[in-house]
Amino acid sequence: MSGRRPRKQMNNINVVPYIDVMLVLLVIFMITAPLVNPGQVELPSVAKAQAVPVEPLEVIIYADGKLRLRDRSQAGGAPRSVSRDELVGVIQESQQQNPDQPVVISADKNVR
Repeated sequence: MSGRRPRKQMNNINVVPYIDVMLVLLVIFMITAPLVNPGQVELPSVAKAQAVPVEPLEVIIYADGKLRLRDRSQAGGAPRSVSRDELVGVIQESQQQNPDQPVVISADKNVR
């Protein structure tokens, strides 16, 4: 028997060349990035400002049949008692001023 030992195999991958390539690519990108000129961006123009949303008229119907109207567009916005005829007049007037005027009806579940 000879005194030679069998050579041990290296199972590691040499990553130094990969690191060198990555550093070269990084330097190239760092040098060329400031030289790239982005194209002009065409921003859309606004013809007119958007309309402010209209606060809805709220008709509150209680179980005993009483009607209240809450107009949040007016100062305070507290509900006020109205008759049926007055309610119809207020809603018609509001619809004439603003055809998109929403009306919300809040009714007690016991109203028939």
